[in-house]
This record gives sequence, structure tokens and C-alpha cells, in this order.
Amino acid sequence: MDRSERIRTYNFPENRITDHRIGYKSHNLDQVLDGDLDALFDALSAADKQSRLRQS
Repeated sequence: MDRSERIRTYNFPENRITDHRIGYKSHNLDQVLDGDLDALFDALSAADKQSRLRQS
């Protein structure tokens, strides 16, 4: 990964969080900042599982 590549973007005016590695976008930034990370963790876990399946 190049240093200039983005991992995650937080857009406060649109209440949006984007994880550029897995293509995850959600309009629940306020909930994520309050500690509700379940949807983000689920998306990361699913992306990891897909990546592992493709490698095997």
C-alpha cells in the first residue's frame, strides 16, 4: 500500500464514513464515533473472508 492511498475517509457534513480498501460507505458516522462499530466490523470481516476465499 502506497503512503498516499487512503484507508478511510470521514465526511462530517454528509455524516458519511468510507473505507476505501473494501468499498464500504455508510451514512452513520455519528454512530461510529459513538462506538457503534458493528456494521463496519461486519463489512471488514466479510471483505477479509472474500479475500481469503479468492486466495485458496
